[in-house]
Amino acid sequence: MQKTIIKFGTDGFRGIIAKDFTFETVERIINAISLYIKNLNSNKNTIIIGYDPRFMAKDFAIFSAELLKNYGYKVVLSKKVVPTPIVAYCAKYYPNSIGAIMFTASHNPKEYQGIKFIPNYAGPATKEITDEILKYLDKEIELKSQGEIIEEDLENEYFKHLENIIDFDIIKKNQPKIIYDGLFSASIGYFDKILDKHNIQYESCNMFHSSDFGGGLPEPKEKFMKHKKEGYIVVANDGDADRYGIIDEKGNYISPNIILAMLLKYLVSIGKKGAMIKTVGVSNAVEVVAKKLNIKTITTPVGFKWLSEQMRKNETILAGEDSGGLSVGNHIPEKDGLFANLLIIEMIARENKTLNQLVKEINDFIGATFHTDRVDIKLDDDKKVIEIQEKFKNFNKISSLEIKEKLELDGIKLFLNNGLTSLLIRKSGTEPLLRFYIESDKISHIDEIKKFINCNI
Repeated sequence: MQKTIIKFGTDGFRGIIAKDFTFETVERIINAISLYIKNLNSNKNTIIIGYDPRFMAKDFAIFSAELLKNYGYKVVLSKKVVPTPIVAYCAKYYPNSIGAIMFTASHNPKEYQGIKFIPNYAGPATKEITDEILKYLDKEIELKSQGEIIEEDLENEYFKHLENIIDFDIIKKNQPKIIYDGLFSASIGYFDKILDKHNIQYESCNMFHSSDFGGGLPEPKEKFMKHKKEGYIVVANDGDADRYGIIDEKGNYISPNIILAMLLKYLVSIGKKGAMIKTVGVSNAVEVVAKKLNIKTITTPVGFKWLSEQMRKNETILAGEDSGGLSVGNHIPEKDGLFANLLIIEMIARENKTLNQLVKEINDFIGATFHTDRVDIKLDDDKKVIEIQEKFKNFNKISSLEIKEKLELDGIKLFLNNGLTSLLIRKSGTEPLLRFYIESDKISHIDEIKKFINCNI
């Protein structure tokens, strides 16, 4: 039988369970990671393993722990479902850690499973690292049979760290009304525990782990965050809790782009210094705020591994992506949905205003309200993807809108008219889709661009 082709996308390897993602595939990847680590010639010998609530995730984690034990490693296996950011934190701060392995397919549908290696700088593996790991696929590996497996809860040191970077006192003083939607995710038993520890009041729903995430997608988006209540903000996380989602007191889902713009302004106001690091898909709203605050911006390809790399090179105020991942300079260089929700709550409490008011204020500060839409085209043929991208790159206009600037960083981003309208064309890193991301301060421009796309593909 032909072996599964293993490729690492924007954040590890993902595949359909029992088709692409099997014990055989996991063994091949674990062997390759082990050989990669061995060739680092490090004196560190501890590997952390965690897993989210997905089907078979714990089984794959236990299987991997046994393999690594037989290769001579000390394996620290989470006793229970655990968020990715906590595993990443342990990858850096656990004694003698050389890195971590996490089983998660993030926001993918329930039939998917995934595995990723987290180096001991606590962020996603770079392309250079994953390329190196792939070189060791199907190479022979020596069995040592002298390692060990220790099962532990992983959150204690992470919680202490949060207490140093989140102002829980201001949250308790001016606490907004909160609904925590567990959304069947890995955040359950962690985010609620943090709130309980600091006597922060909240209501909750969907507070149990489900391998099919309650029949929906494990995404903290409006479609799946159904428990709204007048006067309450609603916070949630995705399946492995590295992304966040939030709804304001009037029941409005707030785009991660607007959250990034708000948090950038907030963090600067409390004295944070450095750069705003953002992926190419992030809203033009963030660039406008950065310019008004005289903050340097650094733009990267899509995927937090690129943000993480820049965070490790630059003093950072905030790093974020439009899909709901963010971190800050005094935190780990990995997206963290638990931390993100707490930071948003801190901002609301310190400003002593509703989230709805803060959204209005940031739009007034920007001087425009941005609207977004997306067109997805299923394309398995990379040649066709390149043809379409080249076609759009060579246009001088998109319908009646003149192209003012072209950015070829990850796909192609076209800035139109006054720069407040843009079109990003890029292939998904996790699904066989060519995506067209549209943004403008005018809804009429979005409709115009969508019609143009449909006529030219």
